[in-house]
Amino acid sequence: MYVSARSDYALRAMLAVAASAGGGGDGGGELVKAASLAEVQDIPLSFLQGILLDLRRAGLLHSHRGADGGYALARQPDEITVGDVLRAVGGSLTTVRGLPAERAGYHGVAAGLTDVWLAVHGAIATVVDSTTLANLLTRESSDHAPTS
Repeated sequence: MYVSARSDYALRAMLAVAASAGGGGDGGGELVKAASLAEVQDIPLSFLQGILLDLRRAGLLHSHRGADGGYALARQPDEITVGDVLRAVGGSLTTVRGLPAERAGYHGVAAGLTDVWLAVHGAIATVVDSTTLANLLTRESSDHAPTS
């Protein structure tokens, strides 16, 4: 698995929107402007705008126009997985020579590689599909909790 800048930025943006919503989703909570996300997460705004469009098209974000507009989660943070975000901006989780793992074909002595790539894909999917934005936000808040 290769984590592109686009995928990393998408996850950071989604976490920032989720955190600003105070745990809300379904369009509730505070709207976050793209420029604010870009500044806080140190993401080039022009690059971020394309990412936000993909996330909106995938049904992960709602956008609201106007002076008071911005972005909000389309679902609760515990209903959006890392896998959802990665697929929205990058397509397949695992690629082999630019193809999804299930389409990598081999013959002869290399025939067993298909099974290896599919197992790698399955392991990655298990992790990213069981980790939600809420899980990551909980980890972040517990990392900054005062200790006794």
